[in-house]
Amino acid sequence: MPLRSGRGVVLLVAFSFIVTAQCKFPTLDHLKPTASDKTQGRAVVSLLKRLLGNRSTEFIVSVKRSLSNDSLDVCELRSTKNNKIVATGSTGVAVASGIYNYLKYFCNCHVSWFGDQLNLPRPLPRLSGVLRINSQHRFRYYQNVCTVSYSSVWWDWPRWEREIDWMALNGINLPLAFTGQEFLWQEVYRTLGLNQSEIEEFFSGPAFLAWNRMGNMVKFGGPLPQSWHAKQLYLQFKILGRMRSFGMIPVLPAFSGNIPKGILRLYPKANVTRLGPWSHFNCSYSCSYILDPRDPLFLQIGSLFLSQVVKQFGTDHIYNTDTFNEMIPPSSDPTYLSAVSSSVFASMTAVDPQAIWLMQGWLFFSAATFWRPAQIKALLHGVPLGRMIVLDLFAETEPIFSYTESFYGQPFIWCMLNNFGGNSGFFGTVESINSGPFKALKFPNSTMVGVGMTPEGIEQNPVVYELMSELAWRKEPVNLAKWVSLYAMRRYGSTHENLPAAWRLLFASVYNCTVSHYRNHNHSPLVRRPSFHMNTDLWYDPAALYKAWKLIIDVAPSLMSKETFRCDVVDVTRQVLQVLTSTFYLDILKAFHSQKMSDLLTAGGVLVYDLLPELNRLLSSDGNFLLGTWLERARSLGLDEKEKQLYDVNARNQITLWGPSGEILDYANKQWGGLMEDYYAQRWGLFVSTLVECLDRGQPFKQDAFNQAVFQIEKGFVYNGRKYPTKPQGDTFEIAHRIFLKYYPQALKRL
Repeated sequence: MPLRSGRGVVLLVAFSFIVTAQCKFPTLDHLKPTASDKTQGRAVVSLLKRLLGNRSTEFIVSVKRSLSNDSLDVCELRSTKNNKIVATGSTGVAVASGIYNYLKYFCNCHVSWFGDQLNLPRPLPRLSGVLRINSQHRFRYYQNVCTVSYSSVWWDWPRWEREIDWMALNGINLPLAFTGQEFLWQEVYRTLGLNQSEIEEFFSGPAFLAWNRMGNMVKFGGPLPQSWHAKQLYLQFKILGRMRSFGMIPVLPAFSGNIPKGILRLYPKANVTRLGPWSHFNCSYSCSYILDPRDPLFLQIGSLFLSQVVKQFGTDHIYNTDTFNEMIPPSSDPTYLSAVSSSVFASMTAVDPQAIWLMQGWLFFSAATFWRPAQIKALLHGVPLGRMIVLDLFAETEPIFSYTESFYGQPFIWCMLNNFGGNSGFFGTVESINSGPFKALKFPNSTMVGVGMTPEGIEQNPVVYELMSELAWRKEPVNLAKWVSLYAMRRYGSTHENLPAAWRLLFASVYNCTVSHYRNHNHSPLVRRPSFHMNTDLWYDPAALYKAWKLIIDVAPSLMSKETFRCDVVDVTRQVLQVLTSTFYLDILKAFHSQKMSDLLTAGGVLVYDLLPELNRLLSSDGNFLLGTWLERARSLGLDEKEKQLYDVNARNQITLWGPSGEILDYANKQWGGLMEDYYAQRWGLFVSTLVECLDRGQPFKQDAFNQAVFQIEKGFVYNGRKYPTKPQGDTFEIAHRIFLKYYPQALKRL
């Protein structure tokens, strides 16, 4: 990326093209923007107005698809005599990301989920020649089929508009667009003859629709109100319109074979398999009915649905559906598996002869003992080569392409997953993502056609996503220490030496997990149901985190007016207290096992009556960490109190019990003000008081009895109906500084 030298001289870096695998796939050539150049240009102008206000007029934008002769995005920027910036790109996305590159590296600006820093120099810094940036990746994919439930389920249009702007600035041109599909499914099922009760017994509640769509579960959290269908359909129209206006290629849904039970009433002879329970759920809410793709009914239903999709939403010819996601196929026979994928693809091409199937490759990792080379190859080769794109979903940790000969010839996208469940904790694999895409391109006979970001939940660890999106426009890995130093400067708009020093420490420790096969579910005891067998392992040395904390707190008084800095003060302090929770937990266990009541009361008392309440106060002081916002967004979608309560319970259950009885307990844990006080702290309070009582009476601790008691707290939170603040409360610096004075010395002692 271009940088400015200390003497203000602009250094231009030309980004050379690398010939990549897309040249091998003329079958993908029709996947291109549908909006005109003028429409795409207008979309970028509107984005800049939203982002920069009056300063947006200092940018002159134009889109010329002829600028690229090989489907790879390019943007050229230059200065005019009157200090305006002319940006010309092959697509709207190329122009938006080119301008964001200029804003980052010449204006020291920053845009993120957690605040913007847009203090533009006046006049705009001049470019001394043409700055040309381009991508060696045809596609830059974004989202995971779970993201729509873990993060965007309650979004209104302004929040979606902001996210699509973020996508454009970060170069995304292949986004998932799954909103509103239940409206179309309802129409399909009615056409087939299902009654309303059969439809309502099928759809899960809004917070669980991702797993309903994948055939993992039914009904739980439902039924879906008709107002939900109408609002989501309307939202999808706006989402698709805006995505396409930037030149993006939205990925629409297709049929995987997951059907309502009511289909059996209408088609009793259909070839249907009932699956076993999924992820600890019983058959009340799982054990889905899967229609064999080879049954003629599959083609009928799949074609009906895709016809509705194309009629209502238009098409860009690329569709996602996932067969056997976290489900074991009924047969491992390669002939069967090939027939399955062939039939699924046929249900797409029956409606759209130009269809491309985009499939998540997660199944090959999650059920690795089933998916051996012969099985993987059979499933992939049921579709003509080049008519399927596989998302190597977790490639930064578990790359599938490397042991499948590049997915046996099918094109694939190298993806960074990074986050499970939308958890709040710091996590990253920056060395792996910095090198991984470049290694994949150079892999023998590589069929790689893009890079992607596929987090289960967003609005966490924004630095990792900025790095990953930027790598799509690089021809080689970055110097991570230099890159993150510049990130710190532009995020806060400050050149204070403490800030890049702190971030270099974080990037070399908590953001650089190098443990093989590591899956970050944020296993911290802080956000897990207490027991004697909790995971306190760290993949990094907390000393680096504590040093970074001190560097940030030391400069805090002069920077607290900046939202980006204030948010990070909360986030770093939160991470420290998360680590310290583990140390107090170990103290509690040691005291109990050695029968030292005073030590138990001390460690338990500090955790329950000081650390956790302080953490709750800290989180409550920043608008990015409020439970109330999540719940209020959910309730706001309800037309009446009954619907509001349904959405409220959905929102609470997903981030806690994840099921009626804690089937996927704490998987989607969040560290938010309100949740810390009324959920996590209550559990820890019960755990400590139970241990004190056991020690006092000379009785053993019984986990089963505790689980029954603590379940009442967990369930109570889901249904308590309490309103939580949607506006920050308290002085962030005052709270963070107080925590620092109390806990920094303790943290150092525990190293």
